[in-house]
Amino acid sequence: MLESSGRPSLPIIGQKSNFVVRSYLLLIAFYGICYACTPPETTHHYIETVQGPLEVSEMGKTLIHEHLLVDFIGASDYHSERWERSQVIDRVLPFLQEIKDLGFTTLVECTPEFLGRDPGLLQELSQRSGIQLLTNTGLYGAVDNKYLPEYAFTESADQLAARWIAESQEGIAGTGIKPGFIKISVNPGPLSPLHEKLVRAAAKTHQASGLLIVSHTGTALAAFAQMDVLKEEGVPEDAFVWVHAQAEEDKSRHVAAAKRGAWVSFDGISEENLDQYLSYLLHMKQHDVLNRTLLSHDAGWYSPGEENGGSFRGFTTLSERFIPLLLANGFSEMECEQLVIKNPANAFRLSSSR
Repeated sequence: MLESSGRPSLPIIGQKSNFVVRSYLLLIAFYGICYACTPPETTHHYIETVQGPLEVSEMGKTLIHEHLLVDFIGASDYHSERWERSQVIDRVLPFLQEIKDLGFTTLVECTPEFLGRDPGLLQELSQRSGIQLLTNTGLYGAVDNKYLPEYAFTESADQLAARWIAESQEGIAGTGIKPGFIKISVNPGPLSPLHEKLVRAAAKTHQASGLLIVSHTGTALAAFAQMDVLKEEGVPEDAFVWVHAQAEEDKSRHVAAAKRGAWVSFDGISEENLDQYLSYLLHMKQHDVLNRTLLSHDAGWYSPGEENGGSFRGFTTLSERFIPLLLANGFSEMECEQLVIKNPANAFRLSSSR
């Protein structure tokens, strides 16, 4: 059959097939354009401060383990009325101003609950000083459980984790202030069943929140025991900070922990131990694990019950004495920046998709 043009006409079924194919191709092209115009999902890195989330790039020069207030009275007699916030602020602010003048922008406040954790106090100190402060969730088991509340002895790891996860999601005690990490502690030596429970609770909290596990530890025996528990729970070693690693004299254990991925924290720097800390850092550098090394003073702090808060050791030795010592002993400016800027940011950063 010929059309008026003289060309053979397509059968009706062929015309419909042609239409379907063209429509299908147009549909593919449309969705291709839409996909190209939709930005891909990206990972956002941030830290959680007492004033809210902060871009990880703004963390800057950081002290990773310090204290502004600590109350050693014990959990059974503990209550927040033991200190007056205005007095604490007056005492502490000058020490925060000192480190700000030295170029520090962030301080990780490691005082746990039942030892003087006060998120509202930290928020006000942060606002007035301009220093970014991080607080924590978790419980402190060392010193033979003196700072553990009664519920810590009876609740399961899941129940403890539920408390800590709630703080990470909703904020601490109705303040809306969220923790930036998990703080636990264990006695030196083999883990007791109670302290193993704290580690498992921390593991479950990390899995739900991404928060770094910062554990007052000391010797290598306790450090590796905790890493083994975390591994059983499916938590990678890079989510764990071995606090007070300077208590372990065997430097090979520091390196072994770092090569497993853990953060090794030498956090008791003072005027009296600079050479000792230099030897630790030289060993870490020799074995190419400076990228797993953290530094701080474990200094401070206002002590409730003592006149004017007692003696307060400031936070300047690292910057004024120890970094110059590193530079004089073969460390580069870039390596020093790794220790006080890059490593803290990599350790404490949280991730979200957007």
